[in-house]
Amino acid sequence: MTVMYTFSSHRSCRELWTILLGRSALREPVRLDNKDVAQPLKDFGLRISKLLGLDEQQSVQLLQCYLQEDYRGTRDSLKVVFKDERQSQSLLLKIADYYYEERTCLLRCVLHFRSTNMGNPWEPHERQVSRWFMQCLREQSLLLEIIFLYYAYFEMSPSDLLSFTKMFKEQGFGLRQTNRHLVDNSMDALVERIGYLSCLILVEGMDIDFLHKCALEDCTEQHQFSSAPDIVKEMGQLLLTFGDINHHGPVLLAWVLLRHTLRPDESSPVIRRIGHTALQLEVFKYLSAMLKSLGVSGNNCTASTAKMCIYGLLSFMMTSFEEESLQHTHLIDAACEVLSAPNLAEVFWDMKPNMGLGMILDSAAGMFPHKIGPLLQLLTALVSNKLTVKKVYNFLDKMSFYTQVYKHKPNDIISKDDETLWRRQTPKLLYPLGSGQTNLWMPQGVLGQVMIGSDGYIIRWDHSYNRFSVNLYFKPMLMFSAVYSSDVLVHCARVKPILDLVHKIISIDWTVSDCLLPLTSRIYMLLQRLTSVIDPPVEVIASCVNCLAVLAARMPGKVWSSLHHTGFLPFASNPLTSMAQCLSAEGMKAGNYGNLLVQSEQPKGEYAVTIAFLRLITTLIKGQLGSTQNKGLIPCVLLVLKEMLPTYHKWRYNTYGVRERIGCLIFELIHAILNLSPDGEDQTSSPTLQSLCIYSLANTEAGQAVVNIMGVGVDTIDMVLAAQPSRYTLDPGQILIQTVKLAFSVTNNVIRLKPPSDLVSPLEQALTQHSGHGTNLIIVLAKYIYHKHDPALPRLAIQLLKRLATAAPMSVYACLGSDAAAIRDAFLTRLQSKTEDMRIKVMILEFLTVAVETQPGLIELFLNLEVKDGNEGSKEFLLGEWSCLHVVLDLIDSKQQGKYWCPPLLHRAALAFLLALWQDRRDSAISVLRAKERFWENLTTPLFGTLTPPSDTTEPCVLETCAFVMEIIGLEIYYVVSGSLAQSLKDGLQKFSNARRYEYWSQYVKSLVCHVAEMDEESMCQFKETQMLISAWRMLLILSTSHSDVMQLKDDATKLKLFMDVLEGTKAALMTPMSMTCLRLGSMITTLLLILLKQWRCVLATAPDILSPLSLILESVLKADQELMERTKAKIFSALISVLQIQGLNGGDISHLPQLLLSVCETVKDESLMLIDNMRYVSQTEDRAEDEDCMETDSPRGAHKDQRDGVCVLALHLAKELCRTDEDGEHWYSVMRKVPVLPSVLSAVELSLRSKHNLYFTEAALHLLLTLARTPQGAAAVAGAGVIQTICLPLLSVYEVSSSESSQSFSRKSQDSACWPGVYRLCMSLMESLLKTLRYNFINEALDFVGVHQERILQCLNAVRTVQSLTCLDEADHTVGFLLQLSSFVKEWQFHLPKLLHDVQVNLCYLCQACTYLLHSKKMLNHYLQAKNGEALPPAPLPKAQRPPQTPSKEAAGAGEREETEQKALLAVQCSLLKILSKTLATLQHFTPDCCQILLDQCMDLAEYRTLFVLSFTTPAFDPDVAPSFGTLLATINVALSMLTESTLLSSLSRHFRRGSPSSPASGLLPSTQSKPPTPGSKASPEGQEPFIQLVQAFVRLVQR
Repeated sequence: MTVMYTFSSHRSCRELWTILLGRSALREPVRLDNKDVAQPLKDFGLRISKLLGLDEQQSVQLLQCYLQEDYRGTRDSLKVVFKDERQSQSLLLKIADYYYEERTCLLRCVLHFRSTNMGNPWEPHERQVSRWFMQCLREQSLLLEIIFLYYAYFEMSPSDLLSFTKMFKEQGFGLRQTNRHLVDNSMDALVERIGYLSCLILVEGMDIDFLHKCALEDCTEQHQFSSAPDIVKEMGQLLLTFGDINHHGPVLLAWVLLRHTLRPDESSPVIRRIGHTALQLEVFKYLSAMLKSLGVSGNNCTASTAKMCIYGLLSFMMTSFEEESLQHTHLIDAACEVLSAPNLAEVFWDMKPNMGLGMILDSAAGMFPHKIGPLLQLLTALVSNKLTVKKVYNFLDKMSFYTQVYKHKPNDIISKDDETLWRRQTPKLLYPLGSGQTNLWMPQGVLGQVMIGSDGYIIRWDHSYNRFSVNLYFKPMLMFSAVYSSDVLVHCARVKPILDLVHKIISIDWTVSDCLLPLTSRIYMLLQRLTSVIDPPVEVIASCVNCLAVLAARMPGKVWSSLHHTGFLPFASNPLTSMAQCLSAEGMKAGNYGNLLVQSEQPKGEYAVTIAFLRLITTLIKGQLGSTQNKGLIPCVLLVLKEMLPTYHKWRYNTYGVRERIGCLIFELIHAILNLSPDGEDQTSSPTLQSLCIYSLANTEAGQAVVNIMGVGVDTIDMVLAAQPSRYTLDPGQILIQTVKLAFSVTNNVIRLKPPSDLVSPLEQALTQHSGHGTNLIIVLAKYIYHKHDPALPRLAIQLLKRLATAAPMSVYACLGSDAAAIRDAFLTRLQSKTEDMRIKVMILEFLTVAVETQPGLIELFLNLEVKDGNEGSKEFLLGEWSCLHVVLDLIDSKQQGKYWCPPLLHRAALAFLLALWQDRRDSAISVLRAKERFWENLTTPLFGTLTPPSDTTEPCVLETCAFVMEIIGLEIYYVVSGSLAQSLKDGLQKFSNARRYEYWSQYVKSLVCHVAEMDEESMCQFKETQMLISAWRMLLILSTSHSDVMQLKDDATKLKLFMDVLEGTKAALMTPMSMTCLRLGSMITTLLLILLKQWRCVLATAPDILSPLSLILESVLKADQELMERTKAKIFSALISVLQIQGLNGGDISHLPQLLLSVCETVKDESLMLIDNMRYVSQTEDRAEDEDCMETDSPRGAHKDQRDGVCVLALHLAKELCRTDEDGEHWYSVMRKVPVLPSVLSAVELSLRSKHNLYFTEAALHLLLTLARTPQGAAAVAGAGVIQTICLPLLSVYEVSSSESSQSFSRKSQDSACWPGVYRLCMSLMESLLKTLRYNFINEALDFVGVHQERILQCLNAVRTVQSLTCLDEADHTVGFLLQLSSFVKEWQFHLPKLLHDVQVNLCYLCQACTYLLHSKKMLNHYLQAKNGEALPPAPLPKAQRPPQTPSKEAAGAGEREETEQKALLAVQCSLLKILSKTLATLQHFTPDCCQILLDQCMDLAEYRTLFVLSFTTPAFDPDVAPSFGTLLATINVALSMLTESTLLSSLSRHFRRGSPSSPASGLLPSTQSKPPTPGSKASPEGQEPFIQLVQAFVRLVQR
């Protein structure tokens, strides 16, 4: 049977108490009738009612509240618990504890409201007697506290006072409990507190304040006790029986004041007797102890009210009795405790000095400086704020008495006969202050009042002195306090009050520190002397260190430098150079503090110096001293990490709570170190404070101590809190919580900052390992979710879990074990609560976001997806009841935005979680979300809002929210086929486009970038969010270039607007080269700019001038940090190339061209020189490595990488484009005269060719040289720079000549791929272009080149017969083209290289025959291509993502595509063969005489010409043994005529294989150069004509001759 347990609508007392503490505990009301309660709940409620004595309805309500707040299981497990007797008994005991806590919280709430409602007693359970009695004591304490606060504001009747007195006497003020045999040591604090509160109630009931007022105004009859003589008499008789316990003292003292004031003439012996009894009970010592106890453990209201009550008592007592009759020492202590209340200190200074407690201060001042302690003790208590600091200072400034003690009458004194008045006859030196300082004197003639005491004559001189004189008096006390060890205790008693007063003054008002400099400067010497004596005074040393800690907060450097020389702190005798040396503590000394800790504090169990030491070191570290001083603190920190942190919990302690306090201070120290900024640490190889701390915690037993603190667990913390009388900052429970929180933060930072390593550190191992009992720290951390008192505790625990889920190799789900579901429910319960602490909810979502990627098992648990209809094979899912997606969907609901339970941070966290699902491709969860109604509408809502301007943004997380939405949309569009996209998403994108949101977001992102560019880096607080939004917007725009139909971005005007915004944003970011932030943003936007330039070419062809702003951007980027801007420079160069290809200089500002050329050439020169340095360094390193092991690690100017899209390569291509644009070459040549760009490029090319390195650079450089060589001026510059020396001989290194089979040395790679044969082809084209342009001025260099590479040339001509790959044909094309130009200089060739000329002629004839044969026999050519040269076929297009499986019809279509591809490949080879054939015939033309010259010139010597074709008319053969004949030539013309019908196809293909324009190595990154329109005014070259026309023309000319 399925039982649904619903939660109660009733409020628990714990919830109300949580609200009163300032933390929300509200929840939505759920109305429940009794009929709605499930029967199992009713049955179990009946068992609860029998146990606790409640009625059934109350028991059910209690059970429901418990299930809501404290139950740590699932609903399903609850059913099992109800049925199992053992488990149900355990549950009953837990509910009883919860009930007791509820009662306690109820009393706390009543106490807070100061009302009188009280609960009813109940019968104890046999098995919980001890626990029940503790609860009784706790409730008694709270009830008494409520009564006391009530009567502090309302008058108590005499009869009530009598009743309370009898009740408390009967109970023994808490000492005589009904079940006192159950009282043990753990209950002593509560019993004592009951006595304190009982005493306070009786004193407050006598209304001493009003009695004092009546006495001053002489109207005592108005007091309520004046009209109740019978009660007064009975009270008197009752109080005569008091006196056996110390709680009676204040009551007796108050009664003495009451009786003495109301009826001064009656029963004076009785009053004296009662007063004497009070003094015997040491009433003032008791009051001091009581106020100290209440001030530490009570709530602030109770403690301050108690001090006000005792203040009235002591004030009236001082007015009524002589001070001499009182216990003066304990009275001073009690007065100090009373006056420590801030409000009472101000009240005190407003009163007359001769009334109340003012009389104590006046009396203490009268004994100064003979008795210095009482006065300074009172003044210290009276310092509470800056106003009271001034009051104390003014009091010291107006001191008019100077008291001394003489055992015998001095000789320089004149006195009256009765010896009551003395006069000084001579000046008296009070204190010599040394050379250079004014001594302190008492002038002649000063009068003094004489009192005779046990010590002799006590003289109070009427001598006024100011605060400066007081400083001068205190100063020698600090100087000489520890000269002799025998006087240490005496002097320390005088020094400590001085130190305590100074400490409190400078803690409250730092502005007076300069006035106290004469005192504070002596603390260092005092500390040095006190720590070096036998049995050092710990309390005084602690006071010294406390003063220094306050001073260190303002001037850490001064304190450190002065303290460093005292020997107090631990120190290193040797310089610290390594981590191993630090960890071994080699050469480190513990200093005086270390000795004091071991020899004095640990044996005694008192740790005042240790507490002060930890505060001092923490303050110094937070002061950011600098690297030198921080290294000096390493011994101090090492002492804490090695000697204190692992063992402090084992020390002896006399006082409860000190252990927790020391632990908290240790963790505060470590936390401060781990949060040091990099500026405060010296980032060198030597250990720093932070690195030492990280290593120690990760690898030593200090880390285990941190783990132990975190492993305290939520149950232990709840027990400590429950044992406390209240919950305030100074309680041990609060300190324990703070310590655990610090341990979480410290561990998180250690894992975050620890250097990456393949080894798992002991700390990480301890965090993730399973113990033998199945428990582990992960489950302890997860269970902190049950903690309700301090929301920061579960939040930090979840944060650490998030860190561990990412960094540690373990499964959180496996660690949780059987508790996983219950913990999930607890997480989701807090997450779905609309009034839960928002930071906890955000952290839970962040943890789940991380778990999506790193914890698959855990995220499946939280997603809680169920298969639809229970079909296991189904792909449809539903959300389970405990799925976190329910909450996430609620948080992104557009109707919830702006509500208090969905602030922007929480909305952002929910969207981050959804983004993680999309990024990790959680298809099951995504499919459920897609199916939810209004999901896409709710998701995209943030994109339709209007954001505040960037300068006014107060919620940076809103930027992240919009970024996450954009990324989710982008991923959805990218991964899902457009036809499968949800219609609601398509509608949303259509709405987005119609609402002109593209323009809005483009404008906003641009303004955001401009805002960042205008801000200082120090004041930039939202850079992360800005960067995320820009990145998401960039992704969205990039997607829109390929999915414009889906994203509804089709309008050209909109695209142009978006592009111009991107360009302006890029300019704004990159025009501030000193800002690293802007440069990083600019680099991101430049990528988008480049992609849009490629994809929107047609739109941008008519755009406004783009070149000018890009030129300015380039100039700015070149001034920035070069290493940081390496990739950005490459993108800018690529963008400039694209703009030149799209727009040229049309519409551009020509004035930018000279500067742009200069910048580019400077870059090319610098990059070339860097490349040269790098190659020489590599060469030298390799040479040294061959001889011996080389340890050299320095590289020249940074390592240079040859990359296709590198700066150097792209700069060369941009230079080439600018060269093409600059038609007349005017700007180019002026720049080359300024910048030695050609020599540096040629030197780098030469080295690259020799070493066969830097392929991309070499190709790009040759493209530039080739472009320059097309104009006479450029060709002359290239030739003059020594291009033949650069290329000719080094080029031999890039190819191999095979002697056995010529075809083996030719590459079969794709024609467009970068390769060294391509470099050879480019060099051949460069030689051709230079020879064509320079003619006779370059003939010698050309002959040198052909002579050096003759073997390769001849092999290439012969290889066409056997290798028909496009790369081989392309090389043949380039070779024949070069030979065509060289054939114009036959005589020079014949003179220098006659044999080579003959070989070339023969090979050209055979090449003509081979081309003709292959063109004539198309089937044979196709057979060769398929059988031998399959690589020549262009690669098939890659399949698209998510392409459906092929059907038979599609397979047939695929076969047709392959056939078409093969046909295109065949036509491409034919086109290349035609080109080669036409150039071959044109070349052969130059080797034959003119036909007319043969017929007309009779003197012509035909022997000068060799026979090229034999006189035969056979068809062309493929056999190399058959000589070329006239039949070959006839076949050639037939082939040309037969292919005229295919001229259109061949013409279109020829554009891709034109000689002189080899494919660019940057073609994959840059827009194609072939689609550029011809430059206006340029002439078409003969090489641009169609190849079959060239063939016919060449053949006709040859036949004519």
